[in-house]
Amino acid sequence: MAAAELERLRMAGAGMAIAVLTSGGDAQGMNAAVRAVTRMGIYVGAKVFLIYEGYEGLVEGGDNIKQATWLSVSNIIQLGGTVIGSARCKAFTTHGITNLCVIGGDGSLTGADIFRAEWGGLLDELLRDGQISEEVAKANGRLNIVGLVGSIDNDFCGTDMTIGTDSALHRIMEVIDAITTTAQSHQRTFVLEVMGRHCGYLALVSGLASGADWLFIPESPPEDGWEDMMCERLGETRSRGSRLNIIIIAEGAIDRNGKPITSNYVKDLVVQRLGFDTRVTVLGHVQRGGTPSAFDRVLSSKMGMEAVMALLEATPDTPACVVSLSGNQSVRLPLMECVQVTKDVQKAMDEKRFDEAIQLRGRSFENNWNIYKMLAHQKPAQEKSPFSLAILNVGAPCSAGHRGVRGAGRAFGTGWEGQGSESAPRCHRREVASPAPLRGDTKEGWDQPWATGRFGTLLCPWQAYEGVLQLVEARGQYEELCIIMCVIPATISNNVPGTDFSLGSDTAVNAAMESCDRIKQSASGTKRRVFIVETMGGYCGYLSTVTGIAVGADAAYVYEDPFTIHDLKANVEHLTDKMKTDIQRGLVLRNEKCHEHYTTEFLYNLYSSEGKGIFDCRINVLGHLQVGPRPPLTPCCGCQEKLQEVYRKGRVFANSADSACVIGLRKKVVAFSPVTELKKVTDFEHRLPQEQWWLNLRLMLKMLANYQISLTEYISGKMEHVTRRTLSIEKGF
Repeated sequence: MAAAELERLRMAGAGMAIAVLTSGGDAQGMNAAVRAVTRMGIYVGAKVFLIYEGYEGLVEGGDNIKQATWLSVSNIIQLGGTVIGSARCKAFTTHGITNLCVIGGDGSLTGADIFRAEWGGLLDELLRDGQISEEVAKANGRLNIVGLVGSIDNDFCGTDMTIGTDSALHRIMEVIDAITTTAQSHQRTFVLEVMGRHCGYLALVSGLASGADWLFIPESPPEDGWEDMMCERLGETRSRGSRLNIIIIAEGAIDRNGKPITSNYVKDLVVQRLGFDTRVTVLGHVQRGGTPSAFDRVLSSKMGMEAVMALLEATPDTPACVVSLSGNQSVRLPLMECVQVTKDVQKAMDEKRFDEAIQLRGRSFENNWNIYKMLAHQKPAQEKSPFSLAILNVGAPCSAGHRGVRGAGRAFGTGWEGQGSESAPRCHRREVASPAPLRGDTKEGWDQPWATGRFGTLLCPWQAYEGVLQLVEARGQYEELCIIMCVIPATISNNVPGTDFSLGSDTAVNAAMESCDRIKQSASGTKRRVFIVETMGGYCGYLSTVTGIAVGADAAYVYEDPFTIHDLKANVEHLTDKMKTDIQRGLVLRNEKCHEHYTTEFLYNLYSSEGKGIFDCRINVLGHLQVGPRPPLTPCCGCQEKLQEVYRKGRVFANSADSACVIGLRKKVVAFSPVTELKKVTDFEHRLPQEQWWLNLRLMLKMLANYQISLTEYISGKMEHVTRRTLSIEKGF
C-alpha cells in the first residue's frame, strides 16, 4: 500500500463511525469477527459501535447501540454464539454512523442492502419531521455496507467457507466418533441427522470424513429404487466383516420427486428389510454450540479486518459488498451477486436440475461429492489392474495417517494389492474400511522391499520428501526405482514444500488452541498472570502463528520472523502496560526452535523480572499434546492416470521429473509438484520452504494485539465478481 494511500485511509478512519451487528442464526466464530472489526476499526482511528440484538436493536436504538473500546471485546474470541445478540434509525444519525458491518446469513445481508437503498428516503423523512437538521442529513448522506457471512450450513455462494461451518463439522465429527465406538460394540446401524435444510455441505463433508455407508443431501436426491440399493450395500458391508453402519442424512433431504426423506423412515426401512439394530440420532443445535474451531477464529479475524478496510476504501459508487475467502486470500464480492447465485441453487433444486445445483455449489462441493461416491462403495472392476501400490508411513506420526491409507487404498479399488511378501502383506478394502475414529498415526518404516516394477509408492511426511529426492537421484544406478512416487505431506509442522497445508496440521493447531484456552481459563479469579507457552513445529512457525491468532496471543515468536533483544524489550513493555489496565491474563507463544539463545526459560525469566509487581508468569510446554486425537479429512491419491502413461511391456518405467511429486493443496487446487523442482526452493538445513504463505498472517496477529504496525504492509482484497471460477473453492488456512 502506497504511503499517500495510507495517509488518506488514516484521515478517513479518523472521521468515520462504524457499527457492527450480528443477525439471523448464530454461528461459532461470530464473536471473533466482532472482535476483529472492533479492534481494526479502533486501530485505524474510527469510532466503533456495537449494536445489540441484531436489527431489532438497530430499530430501537437507545442502549442497544453502544460505543466499543479495545477492552470491550477482550476474551471473547473463544466464545461460541454472539455476545451482542442476534435478532429507519434516528440513533444512527445521532452517533454519526455511516458504515455498517453485518454478520449473518443471506437473509440478513439482503436486509442490509435494502436498508442501504432506503437510507436516503429515511433521512428525508427524519428531516421533514424535524428530527435532524439539514447539516446532519448532508453529513450522513451515504451508508456503506459490508457483509460477513455467518452460517454453519456453508450455503452462501461466492465464499469458500462461511463463519461457523468448520466448528459445526467439528461438533458432528465428535458425535460420529463417539457413536462409532458404541455401534461397533453392539453391531448397530446409526442414522445421523445433521443440519442443512437447503444445503448438504455438512452432511457431505462429515460423510466423507467419517466414511459413512450412505449419504442423503438435498442437492443430489437418490435414484428411484434407492431403498433396495441402500439395503443391499449395508448388507454387503456386514457380510465383509463390518460391525456397524453409519448413514448420514441432511435435514432437507428429498427424493427425486421432492418428497422429504426422514431419518425415521430410513431407520424403519433398515429394521424391516435387514433386521439390523438401528438407532436415530438428531444432532440439532448441538452443531451451533461450543467454542469455535481454530479455522473459524482465524477466518473471522481475517474477514473482520478486511471488512474495515473495505469500509475505509468505499466510494459513492462502491456497491454493498461481502468479504469472502478465496483460497488463502480475502476478496470482496458484490453482495447481491452472491445472493442471486445462492438463490439460483435453490431454483435449480426446485426445478429438479440437480446436476446444475451441484455445480453451482462450487467445484469443491462437486469434487467432494464425487470423491465420496468413489470411496464409499467398492465397485466391481471390469478387469484386474496390472498395478500394485505400496504405502509407507515415514517419520513422526500425525493425526491423518489412517485416513491417508484409506484414501489411497480405496482410490485404487479392485486390483490394488500389497507386495505379497511377509513384510508388505496384501491389503484388502475392508482393512481400510473405517479408520475414522482412530488416532491418526500409523506404523513407520523404510523396510519395505521394492517390487519388480509394478509399484506406485505413497509416502509421508518431511523424511519422505527427502527420501524420495534420494531415490530419484539414484534412478541412474537402480532401474527398479523408475516408478511413480507420490508424497502426501503429513506433518503437524506444516513445513513440507509444495503444499499450503499438510495433513495433521489443522488438528495440531486445534489441539494447541484448546490447550491455550484451558491455560487461560486456569487463571480465572487469580491475580494478573502471563503464560509463556512453547509449541512444536521445529523451525517452522506455522503452528505458533495460527494458534496465536486463534487464542488472541500477545506475541508469538517464530524463526521466520527474526527478533532481537530490543524487540523483546518492546514486547515486555507493551504487555506490562496492558496488564496495568483491567486485563487479567497475557499469553506469549514461542516456537520450539525460534531462537538458539532466547529459550522458553529465558523468556520466562525476562517477563517475570520485568513484570515483577504487576504480573507473575508460568511456563507451559505443550509437547506431543499437539499431535491431536482426531484426524482431518481423507486424502485421495490421484496418480492412476500417470501409472497408465508409464506402463510399458508389462511393467512401470517412469524416470521423468513429474513421476516423483508432492501432492499438495495450493490455494484452490490440488497440485502435483515434482520434487526435483521443489528442491530449488527448499531450506534443507532448517527443513523449511523458502517462501511460506502464512507469514502474511503475522501482521494480523500483531495488529489485533494492539502493536502499532504500519498499514503499508497490509494487502487489501480486491473487488471481484461472482463467476463459475469464483465458485471453484477449497478450504483455506
